Amino acid sequence: MFTFVKKMIGDEQQRKVKKLQKIVAEINALEPTIAELSDEQLKAKTTFFKDQLANGKTIDDIKVEAFAVVREASKRVLGLRHFDVQLIGGLVLNEGNIPEMATGEGKTLVASLPSYLRGLEGKGVHVITVNDYLAKRDSQLIGQVHEFLGLTVGLNISNLSPAEKQQAYQADITYGIGSEFGFDYLRDNMVYAPQQRMRQRPYHFAIIDEIDSVLIDEAKTPLIIAGKTNVNPNLYHICARMAKSFKEDKDYLYDRVSKSTNLTDDGITKVERAFGVDNLYELEHQTLYHFVLQALRARVMFQRDVDYIVKDGKIMLVDMFTGRIMEGRTLSDGLHQAIEAKEGIEITEENKTQALVTIQNYFRMYPTLAGMTGTAKTEETEFQMLYGMHVVQIPTNNPKIREDLQDRIYKTIDQKYLAMANEVERRHQTGQPILVGTTSIIQSETVAKYLDAKQLAYEILNAKSVENEVRLISTAGQKGRITIATNMAGRGTDIMLGEGVAELGGLFVLGTEKHESRRIDNQLKGRSGRQGDPGATQFFISIADEMMLRFAKEDVEKWQETLTADETGLISNKEAHEFVEKIQKMCEDSNYAAREYTLKLDDIVNEQRNVIYELRNKALEGGDALRLITPMVKSASKSYIEHYCPEGFLPEEWNLSELAERLNHLLIHEDFTFEGTEFLEHSELESFVDKKADGMISYIETFSENSDVQTRASQILLLNIDMRWLQHIEEMTRLKEGIGLRGYSQEDPMRIYQREGFQLFQMMYSSLEKEVVIQLGVSLKTSLTEETEEN
Repeated sequence: MFTFVKKMIGDEQQRKVKKLQKIVAEINALEPTIAELSDEQLKAKTTFFKDQLANGKTIDDIKVEAFAVVREASKRVLGLRHFDVQLIGGLVLNEGNIPEMATGEGKTLVASLPSYLRGLEGKGVHVITVNDYLAKRDSQLIGQVHEFLGLTVGLNISNLSPAEKQQAYQADITYGIGSEFGFDYLRDNMVYAPQQRMRQRPYHFAIIDEIDSVLIDEAKTPLIIAGKTNVNPNLYHICARMAKSFKEDKDYLYDRVSKSTNLTDDGITKVERAFGVDNLYELEHQTLYHFVLQALRARVMFQRDVDYIVKDGKIMLVDMFTGRIMEGRTLSDGLHQAIEAKEGIEITEENKTQALVTIQNYFRMYPTLAGMTGTAKTEETEFQMLYGMHVVQIPTNNPKIREDLQDRIYKTIDQKYLAMANEVERRHQTGQPILVGTTSIIQSETVAKYLDAKQLAYEILNAKSVENEVRLISTAGQKGRITIATNMAGRGTDIMLGEGVAELGGLFVLGTEKHESRRIDNQLKGRSGRQGDPGATQFFISIADEMMLRFAKEDVEKWQETLTADETGLISNKEAHEFVEKIQKMCEDSNYAAREYTLKLDDIVNEQRNVIYELRNKALEGGDALRLITPMVKSASKSYIEHYCPEGFLPEEWNLSELAERLNHLLIHEDFTFEGTEFLEHSELESFVDKKADGMISYIETFSENSDVQTRASQILLLNIDMRWLQHIEEMTRLKEGIGLRGYSQEDPMRIYQREGFQLFQMMYSSLEKEVVIQLGVSLKTSLTEETEEN
């Protein structure tokens, strides 16, 4: 059955590629005609295409000729002609799908085709790269082609002024990194005047280079804009000492698969005794619980020289995918400070979350999203489920002759590294260049020590600057070169073989540990054998590697005694290879589940965020803020009635005096009182208050032509929306932390989060409405007083 399904999928892939090859044939047929055009005639094609679109033609109608025009422009401007396989890749991108193209197949040039085509629509195309260096490089390189054809090109990177950002976004095609686009989205929803926005147009079309890196590897980390908050730093140190005293399985549980930790009942009791509180779960103790939990996470989940380094008395985060230090990035909600306390260094000010969005939900805002990578097929299900994108494997321009050797599996980590060093030494003696791929900075340093023992010279990518990283990785194919690099360092940069290296077997890539996904293993392999070059790859691993112990510690311990190994520790059992594949699949499934869970949680917040941002945008742009506030008058009035005079209670049980006090602050157009009135039914009370609310609405509407009042009303809305939303984000964060504790009750945490998150949102929105109406009333009274005094 499985073989049949694989064959069916493979046949579908072939049919898809054949269909696209027919379109490529049409593009090729136009090449001689397009080549005869003068530069001015070629440039004029852009105006011609725009006119066609304006007159009812579609993108599909003009794509063949448009692709032929871009190919010719590229030949003239860059001296680069698109191969047929690159045209196929461009067609796949235009459809909103993912072409999987091997390393060295020229993905950068592929993106030039659909970005020009969709740029003709005048709605803005965003081309996403994995770092600023590549964004600058691609905008300067491919941008020459687009500018030659009359389109404008922008660059969106960090540290630009708002005016520079606006100019970048107004371009037909804008290059930049995904996180910067996401942060701009959050910033645009925090401005207090429409002209302060950086992005002035709706989302349209995006192409993501290395799409798996952006949408999968970075998916668990949300984009957060944070501000400073004042917290006593002593509390961090106290909680750090307490966390140090906790014992695993007694005071806390640590799930190494999901990388999550929670206090046990014993741990909760220990905290309650230490701080003299009766119930840590009570609302008044939520801040204390949060501090303790962050201290525990800092101790258990974050490892020095793997997840962060300490440099010049500061915690510097390490990107787990590239091994690069993330300059200027900090963890939010006190976790960064908890790590500082753990390391005994000075506590910096805590960052308080002001706005956040996940990478997934940000990119789902684009009506058409496409991307390219050399490794997407293993994650095709995720791309289809979350983004509706299909993966199309594109044939290589030249046949692949790289040799992927069988993994070498050793009993211990030391045996693995010794064998690795021996293999590097053996191949180095022939002059063959070697790239040693690692999973972290600490592992790179370990490899270096073993090579030092052999007195072998090497380059190690410490990745403190992307430019230096690119230089080192680009020369890794030179004769006799040994390079140590983390798995993603220098991604996007081709490794060219030096003179005479092909005869030595090409670049040899040696992996020192299996990654948490076959996809990342394939990325490392893809460093070798580009464009039909010779090359070889091999992984040296140990059954004591971190991934093995994390997912199958007990199985590994049992196996240690029964496995057959030679004097170097090399395991010969066939089952060992099957075991490694099984563990890697478990790891992939676990990571996918974690990403899916993160997205489901953020989907709940995303719905709330959309409601708030829509209201905020109307307040910012509408010009009639009072019209937004008038419906709040009745909502706020009803909320007070429900609170002080609930339906179902007898009239004598109602708190009419407190209700009158509240409504007096809300409905300021006249003095509010219940004196002389009697209500036999709840509906009579509602009707009475409703008429008073109508009076307040009529009063507000008398100011609708007053621009000063409208401006003040807009500011009242914006300030209260921002303040309430900020508090709500914090409450949702606490709720998310708390539902883990309630997992013991066998209730689905997702349903708890959805139900209670909705309740929190309703409470927040109700408070927002009341505060806005009250503040508007105060403002109107002040206006009338000032006018009276002037007259």
